[in-house]
Amino acid sequence: MSVTKDKLLILGGNVYTEDYVYEHGYIKIENERITEIGDRTGLTYEEDYKVISLPHGYSVIPGMIDIHIHGVNGADTMDATKEALDTMTAALPKEGTTSFLATTMTEASEVIEKALKTAADYVSHHQKSGQAEILGIHLEGPFINVDKAGAQPLNRIQKPNVELFTTWQTMAQNLIKLVTLAPELDEEYALIRHLNENDVVASAGHSNATYDQVGEAIHTGLSHVTHLFNQMSGLHHREPGIVGASFLRKELMVELIADGIHVRPEVVQMAYAQLTDKRLILITDSMRAKCLKNGQYDLGGQLVTVKDGKALLDENTLAGSVLKMNDAFSNIQEFTTSDMRSAIRMTSENPAKQLNVFDRKGSLANGKDADIVILDENQDVYTTICKGKIAYIRKDDTHETN
Repeated sequence: MSVTKDKLLILGGNVYTEDYVYEHGYIKIENERITEIGDRTGLTYEEDYKVISLPHGYSVIPGMIDIHIHGVNGADTMDATKEALDTMTAALPKEGTTSFLATTMTEASEVIEKALKTAADYVSHHQKSGQAEILGIHLEGPFINVDKAGAQPLNRIQKPNVELFTTWQTMAQNLIKLVTLAPELDEEYALIRHLNENDVVASAGHSNATYDQVGEAIHTGLSHVTHLFNQMSGLHHREPGIVGASFLRKELMVELIADGIHVRPEVVQMAYAQLTDKRLILITDSMRAKCLKNGQYDLGGQLVTVKDGKALLDENTLAGSVLKMNDAFSNIQEFTTSDMRSAIRMTSENPAKQLNVFDRKGSLANGKDADIVILDENQDVYTTICKGKIAYIRKDDTHETN
């Protein structure tokens, strides 16, 4: 019987399902979806499957979901071209990312609009299996606080505006799924309320909001915090700020850049102790220099210097990261008491639930999209499968695939 290209069988390895780990498991994939998972001893072999055989010590986990990423490998969402998005969707599976939110940044309205239209057109006409899937758009800015701008251009910042957002959402064909804004600037929390009513995640970020203002915003629909600790009101014993609200308000899901640079490892450990894997979402916030050499790169019309893992606008201002998702996956385990199961929750399950796509993403289960990452014994990416098709396989590996 001939092998069918749309049918894959992953054989062996530790298979991490939602509730159980099969130490010698298997997964059957057909027509972009998972059709069967179990222990290898219960497998009814079918000859028309392409088989990926794994050695002892390898792990099979759900594809990672990066809800905050600007760019990679020389491309950026704000380039607003099909070619840039092609580059991103092709490069991200190498780090275990199978789906993501294409993230914009503060810029002139017409520049943002071009990026929104391009992303919407890409999803409608160019997206396919075998590449990382764009689940939507993360609008980071321009509705932020100038005092917490970071690498966002000051002269392009605007006040939160429901009418403008509605126009942009129409241009984006309703693909804007998450908006980072400064709650303290949102008059009567009108935009936050609008986002909540229209199933868009409202996130506090690049903000000087007080603890009480965050609480008021939660009542109107705020449910998320953008890159914890970075460019936000910090924890003070008389004013807990956004950090304090993140720790105490269980309504909030919280992003974290676990590169050891944006947040030092000891503080990552502290955040994990407070939030646990139930409320943390690991992100990269990476820019176009990820996967490239040290040098100078553009970010929103600004020159960013990348050296030894740091992306800097100037001596003191971080400008995104060059972090890879698989490194965030490993780092969170190194920096904290978490394990692989916890890391899966923070890189797959939690973002899928926050984006309301857990019915098809975020875990290994029958009927879900076959977004799968195979890690070797060192938790390095060996193979990534996007909707049932191999998107990346490490060339230096000789394990059997037939």
